[in-house]
Formats: sequence, structure tokens, C-alpha cells
Amino acid sequence: MSSFVATGNTRATPLEPIANNGFWPAIDPADFRDRHRVDGTVTPARLDDVLLTAIATTNRVLRHWQFDQIETGYLHIDAVPTPSWQPPSIYPDLYRRAVYAEAHAQLLERYRDYDATASTRDRGDLHDQTADRFRRDAHWAISEITGRGHVTVELI
Repeated sequence: MSSFVATGNTRATPLEPIANNGFWPAIDPADFRDRHRVDGTVTPARLDDVLLTAIATTNRVLRHWQFDQIETGYLHIDAVPTPSWQPPSIYPDLYRRAVYAEAHAQLLERYRDYDATASTRDRGDLHDQTADRFRRDAHWAISEITGRGHVTVELI
């Protein structure tokens, strides 16, 4: 019985950092690859696409919070004071965590497996669960930035 193993090119062409809107930090694809152990099977073009989409998603979710900070006089995330219970300058790291988690979830949804057997379909289901966990991590990082709890409950 043979099995296909994709190893990829671990020396993929590095991308330049992705500029952001001036309030949030630029996103470095090499840092994302390193922190999330994304190898060269993910092409630079695909990596750029998922990171840009993750930035757009995260910025959209945080747009009201960002607007409030700018209205208060904080024109960049590094200028926003952190609450006493948080480590100093935690906001840029939480933002990167949200973007990276969202990007990783997108990658997992698109890179299922090269084999279409029943065993790999089962592993695909595992990837869906993992993608959901990365999305949860993104939501939790955003909740930490905005000061909201991690769970929202509404009565119908």
C-alpha cells in the first residue's frame, strides 16, 4: 500500500510585511509562518491572500473599538494604554494573534488533503474542528482587546 506525502518547499519566497491601516501594526508573513509552523506547501500568493483577508476581517470586527480609540486621541495601537491587569503593550500581540488565527483557519479549510479516501475525509473533519478552534482563538483575542467576555448569550 502506498501513501502520498507532501513535504513542500520549506524555503518559500518570503513576502514583504503587509501594510495595515495606520492604526494596527503591519503583518509579517514570515512571522506568521514561524509562529504557526506553516511550511512551503502554502505558496506565497496563498499566504498573502489569507493574511490580507484575515486583516480585513479582524479590522472590520474591531472598527468601532478603533474609532473610539482614535476619537480619544490614540492614533496608533501602541499609544492605547493597557488596563492594569494586562501586560504592557499587549494590544499589538492580541491583534496579531487574532489575524494569525483567522488566517490559519482559512488555510485549514482550503488545504484538506491530497487523498480522497475515507481515512483522509475523516482527517478533513478533524481539520474543520481545528479551524473552528483557530476561529475561537481569534474571537477570544478580539474579546481581550475590546474588554468583552469570551461568551455571548442572548435569550430568544
